[in-house]
Amino acid sequence: MKKIKEFYKKYEEIINYIFFGGLTTVVSLSVKWILLFTFLDAKNQLELQIAIIISWILAVTFAYVTNRKFVFKSKSKNLLKEVTSFFGSRILTLVMEMLIMWFFVSLLQLNSELWVFMWTLLTQVLIVIGNYILSKIFVFKNGK
Repeated sequence: MKKIKEFYKKYEEIINYIFFGGLTTVVSLSVKWILLFTFLDAKNQLELQIAIIISWILAVTFAYVTNRKFVFKSKSKNLLKEVTSFFGSRILTLVMEMLIMWFFVSLLQLNSELWVFMWTLLTQVLIVIGNYILSKIFVFKNGK
């Protein structure tokens, strides 16, 4: 048990980021799939992008709160700057996701439920990695 605690303390930020990044991914995917497989149609380019944007807004809001409190333990008094930087940095990965989904699902028409699922998972992996780097370098650089 002591070794587990030592390991956690040594890699606390990364472990917490992976954990809360996983939960953020669950929020994003759940919202997106609920929208795409109930109200919206992934084969419709506009509806696909609407689902991506709505899921992004909810996931990024969840990610900001958990990253600030549990991952980077930010004590910044300038919340407006921090929130703006956080959401601003996430726009890059939103655009990346939209382009990947547009290219594979809309342009190449790989738009069956299985393909939508696969492209969504791929983009989520890329997003988690990119968001950690952006948060560490630009948003929570003075967090601890």
